[in-house]
Amino acid sequence: MTESKNEKKKELKDKEAQKEAEDEDRQIELLEKSLEEERKRADDYLNRLKYLQADFENYKKRVEREKSEIIKREKALLINRILIILDELELAIRNRKEGQETDVLVEGVEMIFNKLQKLLCEEGLCEIEALGKSFNPELHEAFLTVQTEDHPNNTVIEELRKGYMLDGKVVRPSIVKVAKKPVKVDVDKIKDN
Repeated sequence: MTESKNEKKKELKDKEAQKEAEDEDRQIELLEKSLEEERKRADDYLNRLKYLQADFENYKKRVEREKSEIIKREKALLINRILIILDELELAIRNRKEGQETDVLVEGVEMIFNKLQKLLCEEGLCEIEALGKSFNPELHEAFLTVQTEDHPNNTVIEELRKGYMLDGKVVRPSIVKVAKKPVKVDVDKIKDN
């Protein structure tokens, strides 16, 4: 009986071992299937990423082309507006050569100058106010300082060249003369030394 119990135990152990082996085989199979599915998903993601990257590169190129075209178009519009003013200047010069009065010529040139200023202002170019203003090194370039009692210290008293800002940024500072208070020297103190 002991042998038959031992045989039964052995048989049970064998069955359990076989069942465990089958379970392990099924788990391995499931893991392999799962791994294969993950590989397929990874490959799919990689392909999608490649297409997305190519689409993005094409988008960047298209945006650059469109940007370039817009700049060219806007530049052409601005040039056309300036050409109208150039035509008027040419007409004024031709009329002067034909002997028109100087007053008419000056008046015409002033009108053309005003048109050009208006055009540039519409494009965002503005003059920097300097005369009578306090000296600002971000806006003004001091060419000369003048000692005077007639103006407050560090005040711009003359503008030698106009300065300009484009869309709020300085493109050319004003060149100016700046007032400085004269230094008073006590003559009596100098004599005593």
